[in-house]
Amino acid sequence: MAFRCQRDSYAREFTTTVVSCSPAELQTEGSNGKKEVLSGFHVVLEDTLLFPEGGGQPDDRGTINDISVLRVTRRGAQADHFTQTPLAPGTEVQVRVDWERRFDHMQQHSGQHLITAVADHLFGLKTTSWELGRARSVIELDSPSVTAEQVAAIEQSVNEKIRARLPVNVRELSLDDPEVEQVRGRGLPDDHAGPVRVVTIESVDVNMCCGTHVSNLSDLQVIKILGTEKGKKNKTNLAFLAGNRVLKWMERSHGSEKALTALLKCGAEDHVEAVKKLQNSTKLLQKNNLNLLRDLAVHVAHSLRNSPDWGGVVTLHRKEGDSEFMNIIANEIGSEETLLFLTVGDEKGAGLFLLAGPAEAVETLGPRVAEVLEGKGAGKKGRFQGKATRMSRRGEVQALLQDYISTQSAEE
Repeated sequence: MAFRCQRDSYAREFTTTVVSCSPAELQTEGSNGKKEVLSGFHVVLEDTLLFPEGGGQPDDRGTINDISVLRVTRRGAQADHFTQTPLAPGTEVQVRVDWERRFDHMQQHSGQHLITAVADHLFGLKTTSWELGRARSVIELDSPSVTAEQVAAIEQSVNEKIRARLPVNVRELSLDDPEVEQVRGRGLPDDHAGPVRVVTIESVDVNMCCGTHVSNLSDLQVIKILGTEKGKKNKTNLAFLAGNRVLKWMERSHGSEKALTALLKCGAEDHVEAVKKLQNSTKLLQKNNLNLLRDLAVHVAHSLRNSPDWGGVVTLHRKEGDSEFMNIIANEIGSEETLLFLTVGDEKGAGLFLLAGPAEAVETLGPRVAEVLEGKGAGKKGRFQGKATRMSRRGEVQALLQDYISTQSAEE
């Protein structure tokens, strides 16, 4: 049978009876991004207002007697409602749907039907799949490319049909009805039970679908196609927003525009040029800074080489610098008999390190230096460099290198 949510997508609450309640688990994603397993119950009702996921549409959220429903899944002709509180079979319950989420899904799903039909009618672009995402929805078109002109024509046509206030009707056909064979669709699930739902947009589209839909295209308000991206296997992904999502997108865009106007001290029409000028200025500054850093590296190398403390183990730490800075110093010095330990970054936190010197010594000491600094690195031909997380242990590295030099001198 069709659920109440499918018979009346606009219903927000109703009363029904609990049929069964059994222990269950739900795998979900926690606030830290890790998978979590929740213990709870699968509650089955005589009928439900909460749509179980299907047809590319996510499931509804809502409550049963003010108990939160965390997931709704279809199992044959029934729906499993996952709750963390049990409900006794035979109990009469009040079911309420999260209307904001439901209406959003109705707008996106009906919007997908409309775009799919128009893209096929205008350009023969067939839909192979679609996804109703949290931020945007994506339709996969069976074509390696879709031009900007085609996208513009599709967007114009779908919005004209919305303004025409075309009705959307839902019918149920028996599985053996000859009309089923004439209806567009991608087949029925293996465990499908009951009649076949057919969604019709007047004079535009007839399609098999189990999802919840608006009753008139005017409820879509507007559709904005965000653009296309290359899809899998010579297909094209078309991203879109419908209804309230367009308003929220415009609100965010307007907020960003106002912030940029305040930061760039110019009108919205000049934002792009202003950012380009800033990028060019930044590139020039980065180039000048790199040249200065190279000059400084050469100067530091000569100072170290000419220092009365030259020999054995030579160390240097700078807050500013990068791998190139350290390698320039090592190249200028050419430390074939001296162990040169260079570091850049936060004195107590993370940074970069380089160990240069006799190949055999560096090969032996490099991994040990990385271990002491709680970092990782690699090297060859008398160089070992990498990233460190504990620059505060540089003194321990220096002691390690000094011990190595002393041991080598004693053996000689």
